[in-house]
Amino acid sequence: MASKVYDVLIIGGGPAGLTVATTIARQLQTAIVLDSGAYRNARTEHMHGVPGFDHVDPAVFRTKAKGDILARYDTVEFKRAWVAKIEKLQSGRFQATDGLGNVYEGRKIALATGVKDVMLDIEGYDECWGWGIFHCLFCHGFEERGGDSAGLLAMGMLAKSTMATHVGNMALQFAKKLTVYTNGDEEVAKEIQANAKIADSETRVNFEKRRIKSLKLISRDTSDVLVTLEDGTEIKESFITHYPDAELNGPFASQLGLTLGESGQIDVHPPFNETSLHGVFAAGDAASTGRVVPIAIYGGSLAAGGLVAQLLAEKAEGK
Repeated sequence: MASKVYDVLIIGGGPAGLTVATTIARQLQTAIVLDSGAYRNARTEHMHGVPGFDHVDPAVFRTKAKGDILARYDTVEFKRAWVAKIEKLQSGRFQATDGLGNVYEGRKIALATGVKDVMLDIEGYDECWGWGIFHCLFCHGFEERGGDSAGLLAMGMLAKSTMATHVGNMALQFAKKLTVYTNGDEEVAKEIQANAKIADSETRVNFEKRRIKSLKLISRDTSDVLVTLEDGTEIKESFITHYPDAELNGPFASQLGLTLGESGQIDVHPPFNETSLHGVFAAGDAASTGRVVPIAIYGGSLAAGGLVAQLLAEKAEGK
């Protein structure tokens, strides 16, 4: 049994969780941030698009945010813990149990657990991910500008002509040419060629329909990737872009019976990111398909607003 009841149990210490913690602290709500220490952008040396933290190591951002909270507010605690289970108690409160058996109790839950990217079943993809393969060309790409050629893996989400158009045009901002790899899928090649509207496609875009045998990061000093095709042909790309599928971190959506969206994210209701279960809010990559830091911060702010409103209303009612 937990010795203390917090207003909010915040599961996850990335940008979304840190934003929830900062915001609710300013309304004197008590919380504990249970942080596993595993972060989706762990391989990234620099984050971008966050004013004041552009081209800064994500670890520096997290350390600064946590330090600011601890220095200024006394209602928020942090603990390095891997949460294994969350359940709703008969009292209406929530209980989280970590991997060591420690128990935490809270009136509300903020899920900021993030997601895990599912690597394509192509040799070398995992090793290139984050260093030579980029999912977001706002987050990455500018530093690779001027390259001879970029690669686009037209698989999963990028097999759709609308997405191939959007991402292909972005890639061509940073490279002289673009190679669209369909990995042996003739139908995808036909669909994209017929419907995609990529700039200067006749002179700057090449469609590679052969299957990919392997991908190899040429050097950790650059984002260059060597693509080897099924017949042994080798193609050097300055970088590759691809948006893989993702799966939720932790079993909490299932444990709490939360409704999921079409892309597997936790479904949340606007404007305050409450889930299908009263008292449980979600933010960040786990509750969005726009999986970038600014959107995680935005979602954390919305969730915090909802948490505080609900907590204050219930306290006013004597609950």
